[in-house]
Amino acid sequence: MTIVVTDNCTECRFTECVTVCPVAAFRQGDDMVYIDPNVCIDCAACIPKCPVHAIFDEFDLPEDKQDWIQINAKNSESCPPITEKLVPLPNAENRRTMLGYGGE
Repeated sequence: MTIVVTDNCTECRFTECVTVCPVAAFRQGDDMVYIDPNVCIDCAACIPKCPVHAIFDEFDLPEDKQDWIQINAKNSESCPPITEKLVPLPNAENRRTMLGYGGE
């Protein structure tokens, strides 16, 4: 099993999550991050760090987000590792507010 980043990360790319990953499992995409399931050790340290609630343990992944397991696996193959916090994307705060998580 693995930890999975879902579509709430799209257009945000908050990266607080990558700073707590002990094995550098995160990969930097153009508009979000992904988790490499071959590297992830399922520690779940990243889950509470996500300000847009985009990260789930595969066991807790909602039914409508199951496709994100394969999306993470596929995209992590071509995206570079990320281990340090980056500046969020320009629309990140607006997206967070739209998702209902503004002001956290």
